[in-house]
Amino acid sequence: MILVWFIAILLGGGILAAVAARVSAAAARWIALAAIAADFALGLLLWTGAERTSMAPDSRWIEQVNWTWIPQFGIHFHFAVDGLSLLLMMLTFFLGILAVLASWTEITENVGFFHLNLLWVLAGVVSVFLAMDLFLFYFAWELMLVPMYFLIAMWGHERRVYAAIKFFLFTQLSGLLMLVAILALYFLHYASTGVYTFQYDQLLGTALPPRTEFWIMLGFFIAFAVKLPVFPLHTWLPDAHTEAPTAGSIVLAGLLLKTGGYGILRFVVPLFPNAAREFTPIAMTLGVVGILYGAILAFAQADLKRLVAYTSVSHLGFVLVGIFAWNELALQGAVMTMLCHGISTGALFVLAGALQERLHTRELSRMGGLWTTIPRLSGAGLFFALASLGLPGLGDFVGEFLVLFGAFRSHPLITILATIGVLFATFYALRLVQRAFHGENVHRLSVRDLVPREWVVVALMAVSLLWLGLYPRPVLDTFSPAIDHLHVAAGVGR
Repeated sequence: MILVWFIAILLGGGILAAVAARVSAAAARWIALAAIAADFALGLLLWTGAERTSMAPDSRWIEQVNWTWIPQFGIHFHFAVDGLSLLLMMLTFFLGILAVLASWTEITENVGFFHLNLLWVLAGVVSVFLAMDLFLFYFAWELMLVPMYFLIAMWGHERRVYAAIKFFLFTQLSGLLMLVAILALYFLHYASTGVYTFQYDQLLGTALPPRTEFWIMLGFFIAFAVKLPVFPLHTWLPDAHTEAPTAGSIVLAGLLLKTGGYGILRFVVPLFPNAAREFTPIAMTLGVVGILYGAILAFAQADLKRLVAYTSVSHLGFVLVGIFAWNELALQGAVMTMLCHGISTGALFVLAGALQERLHTRELSRMGGLWTTIPRLSGAGLFFALASLGLPGLGDFVGEFLVLFGAFRSHPLITILATIGVLFATFYALRLVQRAFHGENVHRLSVRDLVPREWVVVALMAVSLLWLGLYPRPVLDTFSPAIDHLHVAAGVGR
């Protein structure tokens, strides 16, 4: 029942926060924080037993619950967690706590409804990572969409409604493609076995004609590529990131984008291994184009949040390259990149939100010389900019290095081009630091530095990146069994 409690606590906490806000806005904030913290504590409890469970014979899942839901259609309420979904779930709770803290003073209107939407989008994300029934997975996939739309449209910035509608249309239309693909797989599985089911384990290995397999795979891939996002399906991302409130940007960059990478790892490759191998040259090309394109566009931005948004297109191109490199090292790098990108880019959005709250602008041309005025915030900006460019000793370096090292075995040209993208990251990271924090304070800016609450958020993220950069072994060991099962399902090479 622990997996059900993860969702129930978030949904119930959101409702309770909305009710409590009628009495006190502070009560709504504390209830939201307590709900996510309770889930984080339960996740740690589950993680402590993960190693023991993973050593058991034939143990695919650390924990699972499987109830019959609509038996006549083969629909089950099936939640299951392995090392991969456990780590992404822990990232969800960690960033959820920080999102509440980062928006503590930013959100002053409809505070209860804000925290209801925040907790419900987290519930949707966790459900995506746990659902092992494709009907339930699609339900959770759509559950993320509505509260995220409200977070952007109601508490965003100048062009928030435009950004929210664009986000909704991209994700909804691509989600409908996935629904068609799910139904096609459902009926084709019945045609070959005589059994109607949406169960993930039963759909693995379904016999499909090659062309049919490719088109169904493409339906799944497009939905996940929009969320990742993959060039050229990324155009919703800069607007959504720029206009979203700080908490919305943290959830978007740190979590919703990861559902795209998770979907490719969990569903596209294992369910359609032959089609995925056939698609590899296209996927690798799209990945490396995203790496280079995102880095170049990030360097060209004058808006701080838009700059950080384009870095996501670049960094998550490494995830696509790592997945389709078809070996263990690159897969490890893809998962590490997802985890570390969520923290480092989330931190940059926290700092961008803090600067906007103080300066009432996101324009780099209206900043500069802030180091002498707000040295702690400026130092944090330098630290996370270095993390974003892949400085050795920080988590992003481990992920990208493993991807490049693994991909070079089979795709040396792609790897060389991706390495150029790492060099480009240096340019946009240094431009961010130079334009925002260095130089003369020509605008005579004088604002307060990080307050203790903000300092706690920044410090937790910095320590996490240092841990992942200096001692990643516990994390690698946690999702290693999941990668082993991926080897079996899709024939991924060592």
